[in-house]
Amino acid sequence: MPGPDLPGLDLDALAAHLGTGPLTGELFRGGRSNLTYSVTDGTRRWVLRRPPLGHVLATAHDMAREFRVISALAGTAVPVPRAYQLVEDTAVIGAPFYLMEQMPGAALRERSQCPWLTPDMARTLSQRLVDVLADLHSVDPATVGLEDFGRPEGFLARQVKRWGKQLDASRSRDLPGIDELRDKLAATVPDSPRATIIHGDYRLDNALVTQDPLDISAVLDWEMATLGDPLADLGLLYVYWAGLGTDPQAGSDPITGGVTSLPGFPTADELVARYTARTGTDTSGLGWYIAFGYFKLAVIVEGIHFRFASGKTVGAGFEKLGAFTVPLARQGLAAAHKEL
Repeated sequence: MPGPDLPGLDLDALAAHLGTGPLTGELFRGGRSNLTYSVTDGTRRWVLRRPPLGHVLATAHDMAREFRVISALAGTAVPVPRAYQLVEDTAVIGAPFYLMEQMPGAALRERSQCPWLTPDMARTLSQRLVDVLADLHSVDPATVGLEDFGRPEGFLARQVKRWGKQLDASRSRDLPGIDELRDKLAATVPDSPRATIIHGDYRLDNALVTQDPLDISAVLDWEMATLGDPLADLGLLYVYWAGLGTDPQAGSDPITGGVTSLPGFPTADELVARYTARTGTDTSGLGWYIAFGYFKLAVIVEGIHFRFASGKTVGAGFEKLGAFTVPLARQGLAAAHKEL
């Protein structure tokens, strides 16, 4: 979506703020939450992140939080873009935003993007993705100035309550099973291991992948990062990796994209085994976290559906997502009843 008129971004106002010449920009496709743009004056190039238009859930879409965590992780083993500038004054473009470095690589969201990916490369990339997550969870928050980035005590119970409130804030229709799943999770909260920095939405398409050399150049979309239980990241990665299966009512799966079903990608259980070997973390109770991952994703999808129904989304594909809220809740209940 190139051109002078971008939804949610006044390029003239941004140019005046930056003290540069005329800007052109493009909205990155594929984002379901915060809006991300590539912006250039013909010489320099930036990536700009801002909250979505319209309905915004409490605690979500915090630009200062994203900016702080990628700034803090610079220089660690976790690949992140360089953070340039945070602007919290909404008078500039109508919302807070930040600017960061544009990194090489692509977010692999669809199978059609991957004709170059051999089975050996798929396995190597999967291992690298797990290793980056292990590296993130090994960073001492105090050494990077993030010791006050969250409240680890009671983290999981607060998460269930918080996502339940966000569900209620986006509720506009009957959603069979989702309240049962919330109640099941709230009644069976496990004891957490040591707290770490967590990403909050860690998955393959929140990483930029380069082909030559094959690597992850950056992890993106840190809006839900905090200090908390590292197994929450692993459980949600498991959900994204395993996919939703076939649901005749929902049709095809626009959430996971199906990339990880290509030849060479290991199973979700193999990812867990590698993470366990790398970190020494006890993952025997991961079932609760998988069920919570389905619940969290169901709430996110329902929030997007709410914005779409209100005419407040930008881009294509949003009309399909609302069909997945109930199937996600079903999958979460199956995981909860099977493994808890």
